[in-house]
Amino acid sequence: MIHISYDRRKYQEDMIEHIGLLDNVVELGAHVGTSTKIISRLCQDGEVFAFDNSPESRDAFRKLRIDYPNITFRNMDVRDKELLYDFADTCGDISVLCIDLGGGYHPDTVFKVFFLWSSILKPETCLIRNRGLLDFINTALPSENISSTEGYLSSSANSIIPKNRKH
Repeated sequence: MIHISYDRRKYQEDMIEHIGLLDNVVELGAHVGTSTKIISRLCQDGEVFAFDNSPESRDAFRKLRIDYPNITFRNMDVRDKELLYDFADTCGDISVLCIDLGGGYHPDTVFKVFFLWSSILKPETCLIRNRGLLDFINTALPSENISSTEGYLSSSANSIIPKNRKH
């Protein structure tokens, strides 16, 4: 399932509700690890793969690794498809994809990143924090009923996967 929120507390409540002890979780937009710590405690017997390209995140995650050994951090731009493909080749199954790329800004970027990462990783659940997407969803009146019950858009996900990556 895909869950979208804007309020940080609601986003973190969604984490508590949907992340299990054995889950492997990808967090995009980890910044300095505030939500990453919550994720790490929730999936103590799983792995957390945290991604952010901000300079302050590198130092923060060096320190976090001491107390949270199940976190692997990568300082990278999550819009880079080749880095995603490299990651996907090594990560195993991902249960939950968490995306918080600025909260209220750039819904187009957040959607593109969600669509690409979720189409490749095919998580069971996706948690997104973005005001623009939430506003769009709550305002839109769909003319057709196209929907997915997975953590990705199963009706169209395979159409963006390069032929050499399809299994």
